[in-house]
Amino acid sequence: MITFLIGILILIIGYFTWGKIAEKIFVPDDRLTPAYANGDGVERVPLSSKRNMMLQLLNIAGMGPIVGVALGIKFGPIVFLLIPIGNVIGGAIHDYFAGMISIRNNGADLPTLIKKFFGRFAGGIFVVFVSVALLLLVTTFTNIPANFIANLLPFGTAVLVISIIGIFAYYIISSIFPIDKIIGRIYPFFGSLLILITIIVCIALIPQAGLIPDLPLSAEGILASFTAHPEGQPILPMLFITIACGIMSGFHATQSPVVAKTIRHEKEGRRIFYGMMIVEGVIAMIWAAATSILFTINPETLSISNGNTILTTAVFTLLPYFLGVLAIIVFIFLAITSGDTALRVLRTTTAEFLHSDQTKVRNRVLTVLPFVVIICGLLIWSNLSPTGYSVLWNYFACFNQIIASCALLLATAYLACKAKPWIITAVPAVFMSFICLTYLLWSSPEHIAGVPFGIGLPLEVSYVISVILAVILCAGAVICGRRLSKKSDFEPDCPAKYPEE
Repeated sequence: MITFLIGILILIIGYFTWGKIAEKIFVPDDRLTPAYANGDGVERVPLSSKRNMMLQLLNIAGMGPIVGVALGIKFGPIVFLLIPIGNVIGGAIHDYFAGMISIRNNGADLPTLIKKFFGRFAGGIFVVFVSVALLLLVTTFTNIPANFIANLLPFGTAVLVISIIGIFAYYIISSIFPIDKIIGRIYPFFGSLLILITIIVCIALIPQAGLIPDLPLSAEGILASFTAHPEGQPILPMLFITIACGIMSGFHATQSPVVAKTIRHEKEGRRIFYGMMIVEGVIAMIWAAATSILFTINPETLSISNGNTILTTAVFTLLPYFLGVLAIIVFIFLAITSGDTALRVLRTTTAEFLHSDQTKVRNRVLTVLPFVVIICGLLIWSNLSPTGYSVLWNYFACFNQIIASCALLLATAYLACKAKPWIITAVPAVFMSFICLTYLLWSSPEHIAGVPFGIGLPLEVSYVISVILAVILCAGAVICGRRLSKKSDFEPDCPAKYPEE
C-alpha cells in the first residue's frame, strides 16, 4: 500500500515540477493556434479547454492503461514506482512535446514532422510504419469491445459479428465527420464515465488496501523484482512493452496532433498534453492496484495470459455485479474511443502526405476507403485464426513503442535546432530506443509466447547492442537538429497561415 501511495504522490508532484520545467523549455506564447489561424471546419476547429482535456484523455487512454497494467502488474509491486517515474519523465514529456511541436507546425501529424526534420525518405518510411501500427490498432480495438459485448449477451457468435460490424461502421462515420460533430460531443460523456468508474474502483480498494503489495526496501528485494514475472519475462524490455499507455505510448504521438488542431491557446498545452498523461498514470495505478489485489486473493489468476479475462475477473471480484457490468460497459466505450480516432489519424496522415484537400466529404471518403478494405480483411483473419488476436497485439505493442522512440527523437532534434535544453527529451528517447531495440533483438518464439518469429539473441547481448545503437540514434538526432539550425531557409516552427485583414 505504501509503494502505491508513493507512486501517486510522484505523479502529482511531477505535474507541478517536471511539467513546469518542460513548459519553460518550450515557452508557449500568444501566437494564433491552427484552429484560429487556419480553421477548416473539419479538423482545425477551436474547442474549449475542458472539452480538449477530455478529448485528449480519451484519445490516449482507451483500454491501454487498463489492459496493459492488468498484465504488467505480474512483474510485482515495482510497477507502482516504474509507472509514475516513467510517466513523469518519459510519457508525459513525450505527449507534451508531440502536441506542442504539432501546434507550432499548423497541427501537422507525426509523419509530416518526421519528414520535415529527418528528410523525405525517413518520412516516407515512417508514414508506412505509422499506418501499419494504426491498422493493427483499429482491428484490435474493434475486436476488444465486440468480444466484451458478446460475453455480456446471449447468442455469442451472432452478437460478436453484429458488434464488429456496428463498431467498425461507427469508426468509418466518425472518421469522416468534422471532429466537433461526433467526437467532440460524445467524448466528454465517455471521459466522465471513465473517471466515474475509476473512482468507484478506488473506493472499492479501500477495505482491501492492505492486500496491495509493497516493494521490499532492500537491495535483494528490488533485484528480485526484476525476475518476479511468473513466466520469467525480463522486466527490461517486457514491462515497458506491456504497460504501454500507462508509462509511454507512441500511439499518443499520433493522437496529440488531433487536439493540437483544436486547442485555443498554446498555454493550455501543459494541462491538456502533460496533465492528461498524468491523469492516465493515476488511472493506470488504480487498475494496477485492483489487479494486484486479485492476484493476492487468487494466485491462480496469475496464470491467465489474456488481459481482458484478468480485467473481467478483477472487476467482478472487487465490485457488486451491477457495478461490474457498468465497468465492462465503460471498457467497451474506452476501446471504441481508441479505434475511432486511430482511423481518423490514418486518414489525416495519409491526406497530409499526399497533399489531399480534406474539406470535401468526397475526398475524405476516398482517402479512408482503402484502409476500410484492409481492416475488413484483418478482422476476418483475426477472428478465424485461433492466434490472430495475440499476433496482432504483439506486433502493435512493438510498433507502438518504436513510434514513441521516433517521436522523442523528433522532439530532441527540434530542441537542438532551437538551441534549447534537449536533454529533457534525449534521456527518455535513449531509454525507449533501448527498450525497442532490445525487444527486437531478443524476442523470438522461444522467448515470448505468441511471437511467430524473431532474432532471438541472448538477453545480455541484446542489452549491449541496444545501448550502443540507442545512444547513436539520439546523437544523430541532436546533430541533425543542430545542422538544420544553420540552414538559413529552415524554420523549426512553421506557423499556420494568418487570416487576411
